[in-house]
This record gives sequence, structure tokens and C-alpha cells, in this order.
Amino acid sequence: MNSEIKRVEVDERLDAITDDAVIVVLNRMLKQRRDSFSQFSDAGRMDLADQERFEIELIGEFMPEQVSPEELAAIIGEVVAAAGAASMKDIGVLKGRLQGRADMGAVSAQVKALLAG
Repeated sequence: MNSEIKRVEVDERLDAITDDAVIVVLNRMLKQRRDSFSQFSDAGRMDLADQERFEIELIGEFMPEQVSPEELAAIIGEVVAAAGAASMKDIGVLKGRLQGRADMGAVSAQVKALLAG
């Protein structure tokens, strides 16, 4: 994790990385490991899948507490109503409120369902 954070600092020429940027880096690392875990599991390579699971759990310890499904639905409803959202581009504020606290793919799916229905 430290090396990935340092890589971002160097690549973006930052003196120090913000907490929000660290969350983005950790989210990216989690997504990569979840994808790898899935691929290794599907291929029957449980030795490699177990390593990915361990890393997922380790990185997860440094992430903010995840919102519950009920809390997520309430936040989405509140933001969509407050913004008078008619499309996905109208609800950009959700990313700031939920980054690192919810799977943004699931958030996107819930918003699309809410806007469609």
C-alpha cells in the first residue's frame, strides 16, 4: 500500500497525498484484487485466490466504515431529490459523499434504477 501511495505522489508530483486521494488509491487496489480473486477462483488456483483474499482483508482494514444498504438508499434518495436529478450527471455529489464507503458500481446501478423508475 505504501509503495502504491508513494507512486501516486511521485507520478502526480505531490508533496503529500490527501486522505481522499489515499482512499481512491486503496479503492483501486481493492478492485484489482477482487478482480484477481475472481479470476483465480474461477481457474481453480486457490493458492493465489487465498493471497488475494488476504490482501483484500488487509486493505479493507484501512478503509472507512462501509454504509449499510439502508443508509445507502437513504443517501441516494436524498441527493437525487435535493438535486432534482434527471440524469446520472446531475448526481456527482454522491461520489464525494460515498467514496470509499460504498461500491460506486452498486451506487451507480441504484441511481440508474431510481432515475428510470
